[in-house]
Amino acid sequence: MPSFSRRVCPALVFLLFHSTVAAEEPSPLDNWHDFWLFRFLVNALGYSTIIIPGYLLISYFKRTNYIEKGTGLCYPVIKACVYGSEANGGLLDDVSVGSRNDADSGSSVRQAVKLIFCAAGLQVSYLTWGVLQERVMTRSYGATTPTEEGERFKDSQFLVFMNRILALTVSGLWCLLFKQPRHGAPMYKYSFASLSNIMSSWCQYEALKFISFPTQVLAKASKVIPVMLMGKIVSRKSYEYWEYLTAVLISVGVSMFLLSSTTSKHPSNVTTFSGVVILVGYIVFDSFTSNWQDNLFKYKMSSVQMMFGVNLFSCLFTIGSLLEQGAFFDSLAFMTRHSEFALHAVLLSVCSACGQLFIFYTINQFGAAVFTIIMTLRQAIAILLSCFLYGHAVTMVGGFGVAVVFLALFLRVYARSRMKAGRRSQPLTQKV
Repeated sequence: MPSFSRRVCPALVFLLFHSTVAAEEPSPLDNWHDFWLFRFLVNALGYSTIIIPGYLLISYFKRTNYIEKGTGLCYPVIKACVYGSEANGGLLDDVSVGSRNDADSGSSVRQAVKLIFCAAGLQVSYLTWGVLQERVMTRSYGATTPTEEGERFKDSQFLVFMNRILALTVSGLWCLLFKQPRHGAPMYKYSFASLSNIMSSWCQYEALKFISFPTQVLAKASKVIPVMLMGKIVSRKSYEYWEYLTAVLISVGVSMFLLSSTTSKHPSNVTTFSGVVILVGYIVFDSFTSNWQDNLFKYKMSSVQMMFGVNLFSCLFTIGSLLEQGAFFDSLAFMTRHSEFALHAVLLSVCSACGQLFIFYTINQFGAAVFTIIMTLRQAIAILLSCFLYGHAVTMVGGFGVAVVFLALFLRVYARSRMKAGRRSQPLTQKV
């Protein structure tokens, strides 16, 4: 459908290259060691010092057929990391079906209470996480008077490490306390999703230095547009009419919001080129993470096991890179100087870990459609909360654009659920 590309592409080009002259970015030559591209490359170099030796070891074990010849104390560890277990038991399917059947057999009041609990848990966890994220990355610490500048925290990678170490602890305890499927995946396969996950999280934090939080939320909500374009160009996929309609509505809504923000004099409402490039990086890395995790689920693992495996490698990558750069102890020193930052960093990690558990529980009990609706509402509330707490000026046109985006997202959820319901009822109709 060529008209789709003609309507959506201009909005995408605007989203990628829209910038405001009134608030120019600092030159990369000023404080070049804090420039985002330099930090990104240094982080990637740190990860490579772990990835390359790991790759060589795995290649060596596979080439020498270690699984047949190996012995000793290290054999079980090497087998789990490189080869995994061939026994991919069906416990996960039994547990999932049992949980869903229990949910279906419960009373309507009990189900309503569960739904309220899930919705409240997700909203509180991720709304608090969003507010703290913006506070940590865009505001200074230690200022005693309004005229004093204070000190800003600059290392996004340390925040990623804080989030991952707590998520690792929570998921590890969950796996110990509750029965899980027998693990079959080679451990090294988690490293791919882990690397893209920490890169996407780093981009998410770093982008807030250049764009406003509402702009970031809207850009994340409009991921469907590049996904559809890529599917049309590369895979020659065909889409339903409602998919084209909602994609156009999303592009129109995002463009309205960005165009209206140019009239604002508030510096945090400016979308700079660096911020948009980092957001594109977030979308790319995040898309790879979800696709790789989908591929890993063929081993019939639970979501909490996935959470543990990914966060295990995330902690390994980030702590290695932080120690090599000397940034780990610098960040700890910042925490000791500013107790408020320490509290915010810990709360940020707690909200992230609890939010992941609420995600797994909600999807298990009510399915992906209900979860998507709750999280779409969360995004809308997050924008309003950010504007209220941090003074982001949104014009009437911008507010209307935000409303159009979320209306389109709800239409997508509704249309997709109707389509799935129609497909499930079709075989029954044929039998009759």
